[in-house]
Amino acid sequence: MEVTVSQEEQYYIIAVDGDLDASSSIMMDNALEEAFQNDNKYILIDCQKLHYISSPGIGVLTSRLDECEETGTQIALFGMSEKVLNVFQILGLDRLIPIKVTKEEAKNHLD
Repeated sequence: MEVTVSQEEQYYIIAVDGDLDASSSIMMDNALEEAFQNDNKYILIDCQKLHYISSPGIGVLTSRLDECEETGTQIALFGMSEKVLNVFQILGLDRLIPIKVTKEEAKNHLD
C-alpha cells in the first residue's frame, strides 16, 4: 500500500493506494498523526484506489474520531468502491464518518 499526502487550500488530503490492512495501517496512522500535528481542520481521505480494508485499517480511522471531536477537526472519505463502501455500511461507520462520491462533494460537506 502507498499513502500520499497533499494540501489543497485548507484541505489536508490523504490518498490511499492498495490494501489498508494490519501491515499498512501504520502508514495511515502516521499520515493522520501528521495532519493533527500540523493543526489541519479539514482532512479528506481519497479512497479511489483503496482496494480492501481490514479491521486494523478501520481501527486506524475510528481511533481518530475522538481526536477529531476534541480538536474540531472534520474528516470525510470519498471515492470509495462499492466493495469497501459495503464494509463501512455493514459496520455502521457511514453514520460516523461522512462518505462522499467525489472530492468536491467531500469538500462541500466540510465547508
